[in-house]
Amino acid sequence: MKSAKASPDLKKNQCWLASLQISYKDPAARLYADWTNKTCEENGLLFTLREVDREELEGCILAANQDDAVDGIIVYYPIFNSRQDQYLQQLIDVSKDVEGLSHRYIFNLYQNIRFLDGEKLQKSILPCTPLAIIKVLEFLKVYNTILPYGNRLFGHSITVVNRSEVVGRPLAALLANDGACVYSVDVTGVQQFTRGSGIKKQRHEVVDKEQWTLEDCVPLSDVVISGVPGEAFHFPTHLIKDGALCINFSTEKNFGPNVKDKASIYVPAVGKVTIVVLLRNLLRLVGNRRCTEIKK
Repeated sequence: MKSAKASPDLKKNQCWLASLQISYKDPAARLYADWTNKTCEENGLLFTLREVDREELEGCILAANQDDAVDGIIVYYPIFNSRQDQYLQQLIDVSKDVEGLSHRYIFNLYQNIRFLDGEKLQKSILPCTPLAIIKVLEFLKVYNTILPYGNRLFGHSITVVNRSEVVGRPLAALLANDGACVYSVDVTGVQQFTRGSGIKKQRHEVVDKEQWTLEDCVPLSDVVISGVPGEAFHFPTHLIKDGALCINFSTEKNFGPNVKDKASIYVPAVGKVTIVVLLRNLLRLVGNRRCTEIKK
């Protein structure tokens, strides 16, 4: 959070993150909210947790959209575990969407559009957990800074076990748009995300790998990322290539203790990095909004 502490946005005004949570939320969401509150306090940000019944959530989102004191909004999903959750995601004003789940941000992500304006002063907002994993990979020097920006994962093969619309699929797209060959795995099979031979395409393309399983893609991968919910899944450690980097982003431990016998580096969780990214997104929203006001 060094960049957040040095930000002129914090020096001029305190930023306010409004958190909306229905009253019977699960313990994991409560823990995430507590961590977010603690990190906000440590960095001079205001954080409020508003627990509401799910039938009242729509109205609360609309009210927060209109509240000039609120700079960012986060909702802890799932709420209805249906398409109604997607509707709620799109209700949040794009200028306050710290999670990067609005249609405009998701469109930019998949199209590999990194800025909101032609002058390239306002960066698009990315989903928090996928971006947190990207930041972990950057910190661990997986990104090759000798290569041009946008191509710095060229030469890497990465398996991502999870293809949810919130984390797994966006993560695969981000990694592929940065030049990696990504194998995206879920219960339906394996898909390959790449920017084509020699990363000549502007954005990633997706190809179904018929009949492929973990046994086909994991041994090819120098980075393995898993985020399967539930206790039943246990990653087959014997498939991991010696020296691979392994990251777990599930609340469950997908990898067993023996992963350390195969992996050169093992990252067991990314939750706290996700919170830092959330606050980074908040500051970026404030900066984008002020840039828009200056242009006017």
